[in-house]
Amino acid sequence: MGDLITDISIAPTWLWITFSVGVLALLFIDLSLFGRGAHKISTKTALIESGIWIAVALAFNIWFGIRFGGELGLEFLTGYLVEKSLSVDNLFVILLIFSSFRIPAQYQHRVLFFGVLGAIIMRGFFIVLGAQLLHLFHWILYVFGGILILTAIKFLRESDAEVDAKENWAVRALKRVVPTTNSFNGNHFFLVENGVRKATPLFLAVVVIEVTDLIFAVDSIPAVFAVTQDAFVAFASNILAILGLRALYFVLADWVGKLRYLKPGLAAILGFIGIKMLLLEVFKIPSWVSLLVIFSILVTAALSSWYVAKMEEQKMR
Repeated sequence: MGDLITDISIAPTWLWITFSVGVLALLFIDLSLFGRGAHKISTKTALIESGIWIAVALAFNIWFGIRFGGELGLEFLTGYLVEKSLSVDNLFVILLIFSSFRIPAQYQHRVLFFGVLGAIIMRGFFIVLGAQLLHLFHWILYVFGGILILTAIKFLRESDAEVDAKENWAVRALKRVVPTTNSFNGNHFFLVENGVRKATPLFLAVVVIEVTDLIFAVDSIPAVFAVTQDAFVAFASNILAILGLRALYFVLADWVGKLRYLKPGLAAILGFIGIKMLLLEVFKIPSWVSLLVIFSILVTAALSSWYVAKMEEQKMR
């Protein structure tokens, strides 16, 4: 284990263990503080929670940069920003999932908690696997670069038309082996109906969220390896960005659909880092340049969305 970590990251074994244990502890503290009982999370509470997660991420980023060097600190911040921006797009999909399964607002935090917990485990596995593959086969960089450029093109062409998450292939496969029901049993994932233990819509929603995150990982993992080839930087920046996803959902759920230029912005970001990865052997773009470009694209997409929405509101008056 020690040799593997030394090969793929500058971070020592104790930091991997401490970070992972700390993340799990923070998750369960978060669940007990903000997710106790079945109640709707208010925008104010979500803002406080989101601010706490961002503060935790930035504080760790500062410590890590001081401890292991400014270059890795910049890579960490860039990776965090990329994953955070991709997570906003993921929020729209989660909104459709909750709508399809008609998940009441008071149960959504619990579903998101277990969705995020599963996402952390999957991301950790795939990031370590990806880092090891990069260490053994350098040419995979070009495969990742190609995936990002293709994803950028897909983002420009796809629409956000509503889909019925209940028709997801994972749900259909699950229903063949696990009895399901459309009834709810509070915030529980299963209930006993006519003597048969059945999965509630909450459990089905968690399954679809996990499958969706697996699909999103195809975009985000190559993206973070375009920013850094250090496995710990990739892992920690991804996980800290994902941790704030639940709080961000309750902040942005009401108007995430108004971010009309989000997908073009993400396409520009993925296209840029895909090209950066393909040109790595020819010209290495400095980390601070990548951070500046990504931040500028996000700000431009957000301000453009806000401006156009404001102009449309004025025309409707």
